[in-house]
Amino acid sequence: MDNEIYLDGNATSAVLPAALRAAVYAMEARYGNPSSTHGTGLQARAMLDAARARAARLLGTGSGRIMFNSGATEGIQTAVLSALCAVRARRAAGKAAGSLLVYGATEHKAVPESLAHWNALLGTGLELVALPVGADGRHDLQALRRLAPEAAFVCTMAANNETGVISDLAGIAAALEGSPALWMVDCVQALGKLPLDLADTRIDYAPFSGHKLYAPKGIGMLYVRAGAPFTPLMKGGGQEAGERSGTENMAGIAALDAVLAALEEGGTFRSHAELHGFRDRLAQALRQALPGIAFNAPFDKTLPTTLNFSVPGLSSKELLDLFDAAALRVSAGSACSAAKAQPSYVLDAMGLPEWRSSSAVRLSFGPLIDEATVAKACARIARCGDALRLSGLLGDGAAARPDGLLQLTADGRHTWLVLDAASGTCAVIDPQPALADRIGTLLGAHGFRLAARLSTHDGGAWPVSGDTLHLGSRSLRRVALDTGGVCYLLALEGDTPRHALTGSADPAGLAGLVPPDILLCPATEAQAALCTTLRPCAAAADMHLDSTAVAALLRNSPGALLVDVRELHEHAAALPSTRAQAVNIPLSRLAGELPRWLAQAEPVPLVFFCRSGNRSARAASCLRSVGYAQAYHMHGGIALSDLR
Repeated sequence: MDNEIYLDGNATSAVLPAALRAAVYAMEARYGNPSSTHGTGLQARAMLDAARARAARLLGTGSGRIMFNSGATEGIQTAVLSALCAVRARRAAGKAAGSLLVYGATEHKAVPESLAHWNALLGTGLELVALPVGADGRHDLQALRRLAPEAAFVCTMAANNETGVISDLAGIAAALEGSPALWMVDCVQALGKLPLDLADTRIDYAPFSGHKLYAPKGIGMLYVRAGAPFTPLMKGGGQEAGERSGTENMAGIAALDAVLAALEEGGTFRSHAELHGFRDRLAQALRQALPGIAFNAPFDKTLPTTLNFSVPGLSSKELLDLFDAAALRVSAGSACSAAKAQPSYVLDAMGLPEWRSSSAVRLSFGPLIDEATVAKACARIARCGDALRLSGLLGDGAAARPDGLLQLTADGRHTWLVLDAASGTCAVIDPQPALADRIGTLLGAHGFRLAARLSTHDGGAWPVSGDTLHLGSRSLRRVALDTGGVCYLLALEGDTPRHALTGSADPAGLAGLVPPDILLCPATEAQAALCTTLRPCAAAADMHLDSTAVAALLRNSPGALLVDVRELHEHAAALPSTRAQAVNIPLSRLAGELPRWLAQAEPVPLVFFCRSGNRSARAASCLRSVGYAQAYHMHGGIALSDLR
């Protein structure tokens, strides 16, 4: 995507042009098997040996060994297997070996998962202990000194992938003085960003991953200190001096060597001073765009290529969706955990407040970044701040008041707001504590007066003596249910009710109490993601369209409507080419639009889209379920389409 600004370098990187050329050259001209003894094989062997020698020089391995592998996870597995096999052998020989497997509490999950896996598989019965960190993200060295005498294996990292915090490796080494423990240091984020002279340390194992620094995915290295115990993870043809069998990935090795050559020769990557300057500019842009922003690690102890931050009142998902709409690619911590939507265990380990660990965003870049990219990124960040103000999420500068029904969801539960723009009054149904700040900011930004805070559970806090609450041109009528709960019928004055805010009531128990075609607005996602009716229709399989099918539908149906269901702030942050082709009806306001669409004499095709296709699928499914047969969505969202 031409307009994309990629700021997720700690997850992966683009491939350096020189690395791409080197990989192609290896496949075209040096395709021999480096284990073959003929001329073509010897040419490949020479390239392999040169790459290994360069890596050894650059990393200062001395008499230690460098082996090429598939990446950091394989390197970690190999190091863990080697260490645990050595511990088992020592214990079998009656030697002191330690009883603890100590790992930093902020390690990448590949480390504790690997430790637990091989500990169980080998039957070593060692105790896994998470080494705590301080509020600055650095390891607690006093705790390590206490653990060191009984430590069998210690795993730390050179720099953290989520926060960029740089470990005090010299302090860790001092704390391990006299300990029998073997030591692995995850150097994935250190390559090209920190000076490394491995032979001058007591580090036994150090894994590296090429794709974090402009090499392709699937290539990495493992350093093993001279004399450190070693057990191959894979046995077979004896490649890599018998330490890692399997024909070498020569294209990947050639590409990685090109990156290492760029590091060794200089001139390709930005200096540390330049990277610090770029980070400071990005941080200032974030401060100006996002009032109240909290940076989650001290700048003086972190890599200059990583910023981890949280914004009060905004979740990680909301911020990621906002930045993604502006074609700024950032992430919420580790890419490996991004789909799990959990608070950051790294920030939790640092003792930061829950709101910061659950709403953290990571902005990271590689040392190839340039001035033009930073300037463009700062402008996009400012655009995102303006979009938040326009939507009222920052509490100032809001656009026109929202009007009608608004849905907010947290932890699988819905809160519904009835907003009457003309009178500036609002009622909140089933408010959740987790949404209190959001609702307060929204109402304050638009000048709404909270007329009622209502519950469907017991009907408490009803502010008037009768059964009808008037909110300007709207009314809410209270209906008692046989279960003891309450539902609220929403209507424009003089009109029949169009929505029933039903809480957790079973729809079957509402028959006869609400109009048969009314839209039911439940309390939980388990009941319905949006709305349903007493006579729902099944969602059809043909509602999923790829971008080609969407283009064909729009050509063949001139009246069709393309609907962006991203929230107002996302739509406002989106680049103009995306916004020009669609109307914006956020998913949170879709329930209020349904009556208008359902009342059409001749329904037009509606094609919903969003960033990834998840929200648009919910929108189309909702319309199909209430009988609107011409509802579709763009499968895969903008991310997989030609719509920009």
